[in-house]
Amino acid sequence: MEALLASNCTLPRLPAQKSQTIKDPKDWNSLIKYHAKLKNDNAILSTYTHMESLRIVPDNTALPLVLKACSALNSVEIGKRIHSSVLGTELSEDVRVATALIDFYCKAGLLDHAKCVFDEMFERDIIAWNAILYGYVGAGQYEEAISLFSGMVEEGWKPNSRTIVALLLACKEAGKLKLGREIHGYCLRHGVFDMNLHVGTTLIGFYAKFDWKASCSVFDMMVVKNVVCWNAMITGYFEVGDYERALEVFVQLLWEGFEFDSITILLVAQACAECGSLELAMQSHQVAVKFGFLDDLCIVDALLNMYKALGRLDFACRLFEANMSPDVAFWNSMISVYIEFGKPEEALGLFLQMNDQGVRANERTIVIVLSSCSDFDGGLGIGKSLHAHAIKVGMKMDPYLGNEILHMYGELNCIEAAKKVFDRLKNHADVVSWNILIAGVAKSEKMKHVVWEIFLKMQSSVIKPNSHTIIPLLASCQDDTDLNMGRALHGYAIKDGIQIDTPLSTALTEMYMNCGDEVTARSLFNCCPSRDIISWNSLIASYIKNNQTHKALLLFQRMCSEVEPNSVTLINILSSCIHLADLSLGRCIHAYITRKESSFGLDLSLMNSLLTMYARCGSLENARKIFLSLSRRDVISWNALITGYGMHGRGHDAISSFNQMLEDGFRPNKVTFVSVLSACSHSGLIDEGLQLFSSMSRNFNVSPELIHYGCVVDLLGRGGHLNEALHFIHSMPIEPDASLWRALLSACQVYSDTKLVEPVFEKLIELEPMNEGNYVLLSNIYASAGLWSEVRRVRKTIKEKGLRKPPGISWIVIRNVADFFTAGDRSHMKSDMIYEVLRSLLCLIKDAGYVPEFQWALLNEEN
Repeated sequence: MEALLASNCTLPRLPAQKSQTIKDPKDWNSLIKYHAKLKNDNAILSTYTHMESLRIVPDNTALPLVLKACSALNSVEIGKRIHSSVLGTELSEDVRVATALIDFYCKAGLLDHAKCVFDEMFERDIIAWNAILYGYVGAGQYEEAISLFSGMVEEGWKPNSRTIVALLLACKEAGKLKLGREIHGYCLRHGVFDMNLHVGTTLIGFYAKFDWKASCSVFDMMVVKNVVCWNAMITGYFEVGDYERALEVFVQLLWEGFEFDSITILLVAQACAECGSLELAMQSHQVAVKFGFLDDLCIVDALLNMYKALGRLDFACRLFEANMSPDVAFWNSMISVYIEFGKPEEALGLFLQMNDQGVRANERTIVIVLSSCSDFDGGLGIGKSLHAHAIKVGMKMDPYLGNEILHMYGELNCIEAAKKVFDRLKNHADVVSWNILIAGVAKSEKMKHVVWEIFLKMQSSVIKPNSHTIIPLLASCQDDTDLNMGRALHGYAIKDGIQIDTPLSTALTEMYMNCGDEVTARSLFNCCPSRDIISWNSLIASYIKNNQTHKALLLFQRMCSEVEPNSVTLINILSSCIHLADLSLGRCIHAYITRKESSFGLDLSLMNSLLTMYARCGSLENARKIFLSLSRRDVISWNALITGYGMHGRGHDAISSFNQMLEDGFRPNKVTFVSVLSACSHSGLIDEGLQLFSSMSRNFNVSPELIHYGCVVDLLGRGGHLNEALHFIHSMPIEPDASLWRALLSACQVYSDTKLVEPVFEKLIELEPMNEGNYVLLSNIYASAGLWSEVRRVRKTIKEKGLRKPPGISWIVIRNVADFFTAGDRSHMKSDMIYEVLRSLLCLIKDAGYVPEFQWALLNEEN
């Protein structure tokens, strides 16, 4: 046997006949030790299984090795069998075996079992105490770990460096600064600090949470420093959000000539991303190149993420191209970067390039690309191809991949395909699968009856609904006709014991607001036990959605006294500024963002909202300044700028921006074409607008929708080409809706064309027979043409049909307070002040050259 062990051959598994020839337990123990030396955990457990079948129990030196292998391979059952086999034997009283069992149970997450073994030990040593201490610290039970340490001291045990490290970790997480300082003092008195780098490093991390000056002091006192100490110092600053100091430590490390490792570079890359410094990021990149760290794909991946966070796609692309690797994880990272930058087509192109270069996609690749399919035209076809590819190459259709495919079909409103995927997943479907299916179906207005059927099936299955099941169902309740269904869901959640946590409470509040029950919505909001920023944002957004902007602003004022707004809050309030055309409030929000630059500086969505606010509130120059200041832009940024130019009648600038957007590598989307076509319409650029419309599907693979056809009708109508507009509507491949006919009817009013009015109005009334606004528009057309008999006829029809135009609601800001009033309202408590301001405004616009149109004076006369 000794000769066998002395040889270099490996013994992963013994044949049955040979195992019978080994009789001496010492040989078996030697075999286990041999496999342990080779770090072959599978062979250790295989050997133990043979011993178990021969009723041979390893000795107190081999058993700990077997238990260690059980931990490495997560073989909990074998570990429990070992424990059972030693009960009642001398081994159960052996300190080494008991300590190994404690360590095994702690790593398996069975802390109660570990504590039982510890409590039953006849005698303990410091190693056993450390094992149970680390178990409690690893499980996050810091107070219990500190209590155990107190018991250890009471029994007269002197802590060693491992004990101190465990205790410092517990003190750090439990917030025990005083106890941590006492331990530090103990280390100084007994020389532990001077002798052990690990203790010094842990002290740095401990103080970093409470007092960075003390952390620096510990670092400076350390006679011997290594890379772990420097990393601990950088990590300490990183954890408290002081990224600039973290980078200063790295510079000091370089200056003093210390070596550093890949962990240092990883930390520095993250710090550069967080502090937003491109200059420091580039320098860190150069250091990584100089010292040869780019051979480590983890480093390259961290640098990719750094450039992604800094909004520099160009640098990320260069890094990727300079470090091409056959590693699929590397390609996955770059695909994710493209998706993060809103460039799904480029992500797809990289996926195809990856296949061409022979890099085999894995489940993660498919999941990443699938997540972008809803972001571009033709995404459904790509998604189906990816689904087919996954099946073809034999990828396991488990919840990880299956749920993403399910989500893709749901997002693209391909419900039948989603249901088929779910049916194939059935044996593996989890609560997430059910929730994704319900969320996908719930978004479709036409599939409301189907979603309730799915919900009922889920209730009868073994998987029970949770709060994430209820939330999309509540979101499908959009008006007062759905109120009873929303209430039923609320009742079901309470009856079934589903916890009304903050997300569910927020969804319920939103549902009641959408369904017109503001009283219940506010009651839920006020009673929410842990009202967070999401709750506030949701209610503010609901008020804005329901055109109650003044209430949204009042709620925002109340919110600011309780919690600090985040970017979502400010985006909502900027939306209110747009709705009210309140430039002064928008400027206040801009000033707030500037003051909080560290929090909001890199939030592109917020900056896009600010850009949009300035453009739509009449300050195009400020909008341009915001746009030019953006270190990173996306298609939404360009759309906002183009829209602003269009609203201000600067169609040529809008087209120029559109062309510049193409040159910068951005692909226009549906919103882009709405913006640029609208700009052409407002500037009378008919030929340019028609060319852009033709290029949508031909050059950019963007299929025109009703809104784009509406832009063309408006373009032709504003230009006086009414017959061409009518012909265009008749030639459309999709059925026109009321908005298109209304646009043409409005053009008839501008050009006093009474010939087209009746046929266009008939089409409009077919689609919206009870819309009083259409009759008012027709009446205005006849009035502008002086056809008063036709005006009377239309007004008579309005009366006979019982139609009433709701009174217009106006608002006015007096001394920074917005007041809302209806047309002709004299009951408002501030009516004298309101009408005084209105009279002043009327005088100002008359002085500017406004002349009232007296031909409308007879419009309200009955006869």
